[in-house]
Amino acid sequence: MTAPAGWYPDTQQPGQQRYWDGQQWTEHRAPLTPHPTAASTSQTTSAPTPQPTVAATAPSTRPSTSSAKQTANPAVVVSPETATTAVKIPLFGARKAAREASSEVERLEAELASFRAEMARLGALDVVELQRERDDLQTQIKQADAMLKLQREEMVGEAQRARAEMQTESNSQRERLQRLRTQIVTTEETAVLQEAGIYRYQHPLENSVEYKEELSRLQDQIKVMVRANGGAVTAAQDWTVNGSAAQGRSMVRDYSKLMLRAYNAEADNLVRGLKPYKLATAKDRLEKVVSTIERLGKTMQIRITPSYHRLRLKELELTADYQEKLAREKEQEREEKQRLREERIAQQEMDRERYRLRKEREHYCNVLDKLIANGDVEAADRMRVQLHEVDRAIEDVDYRAANIRAGYVYVISNLGSFGERMVKIGMTRRLEPMDRVRELSDASVPFNFDVHALFFSDDAVGIETAMHQHFADKRVNHVNHRREFFYATPIETRAKLLELTGDLLQFEETPLAVEFRQSNPAAVRSQASPTPDA
Repeated sequence: MTAPAGWYPDTQQPGQQRYWDGQQWTEHRAPLTPHPTAASTSQTTSAPTPQPTVAATAPSTRPSTSSAKQTANPAVVVSPETATTAVKIPLFGARKAAREASSEVERLEAELASFRAEMARLGALDVVELQRERDDLQTQIKQADAMLKLQREEMVGEAQRARAEMQTESNSQRERLQRLRTQIVTTEETAVLQEAGIYRYQHPLENSVEYKEELSRLQDQIKVMVRANGGAVTAAQDWTVNGSAAQGRSMVRDYSKLMLRAYNAEADNLVRGLKPYKLATAKDRLEKVVSTIERLGKTMQIRITPSYHRLRLKELELTADYQEKLAREKEQEREEKQRLREERIAQQEMDRERYRLRKEREHYCNVLDKLIANGDVEAADRMRVQLHEVDRAIEDVDYRAANIRAGYVYVISNLGSFGERMVKIGMTRRLEPMDRVRELSDASVPFNFDVHALFFSDDAVGIETAMHQHFADKRVNHVNHRREFFYATPIETRAKLLELTGDLLQFEETPLAVEFRQSNPAAVRSQASPTPDA
């Protein structure tokens, strides 16, 4: 509820009144009219002066919420211009009426003063309260900023201290790791097949016998240096014990022998347990032993001589070369035995076939003689045809026995054992080549091999060699070339076979892999299921 329109005292300018339009203050101002005191005695009763109308009640609410900060609530309205009624002074009893009017005016002035004081107090309290609240908020903000700044500084300090500690710890760990790397030999060994060219002979010789002889000569040199004074180990010559140079030399000699014994023990252990692919690790360990002896014997200047150390390193190199050469010779010997075994089996098959054909020919000759004696010309002609076929078979066997390059070339795979991208390309001189395939499908592989190509050639050795050279970069085993496995698909081998032979009557592109598919139906279904389009 808002106050009605009218003139109200202006709290901003004392002694002024301001017009309130019912909604807001206007800019219209006017001086307040002074209140009359007691009725003047000089007034005549015939011309009474009209008294201003005084409103007994003032609006209890503020004129407007938007102007609440501008002024307090008006309490009393005194507007002679807007008075609607006037107090009439009777002719008789004017003094009494004047006293009553004066009394009423004093009461109203007191009430107005009370209202003005209350309004002033309330307005001042609002301003003071707001000022105090603002000051309190500013104080709290300053305190919060100071606290946040302090916390931030503490956090930054803690972070810097933590970073410094971490950096110190990191540097310490790095130094410790570096020390360990210089003291401890890395024992990780690379367990990789010795591919062609990976192992390099330090001292190439013709065979293992020459390596053994060279090792014997080297070991004799080592013994000579050990017996020589200062040949294997050197030490201080001016060491004294209790002022005695003799006792000093004795102590130095004993400690030198002890250090040399430790060095030789480590070197001998490395030689006994050496593998060709461990050579670098063994040499590194022996270098660490030399450094350790020099560090521990620093007081007496004890150290292993460089010439003796070079001899022991050469011993390690020759030992590794000897073992590698010996292993390769054994592998070659095993391959040669396997080749001779294959040749022997093929020769035995040919001998048996030749013996069978000759027995068959002898039988046909006897039958032919009887048919001729009986005069059966037609049967005799049929027998001559069969006899001619037997003679041609004997010639074929003799030709294959004489021509060692003739034989069967085969391309086989094992899907269950090696996957889709691996084939074996080889040849056999056996009369029945499938016997060789069945031998390969022995207990060493879980499933039988599948044949993709199998054909006879007068130059089977040449075709096999050409195929191996073509797929050399895809060979599985680069050390043992008798392991004729290659990372290739049957379709890739077919193109090269057609190029070499010019005509390939039969070739199976897809392996049957019967046992594998029966053993793994789920895997077969997953392989057979089409791949969804991306």
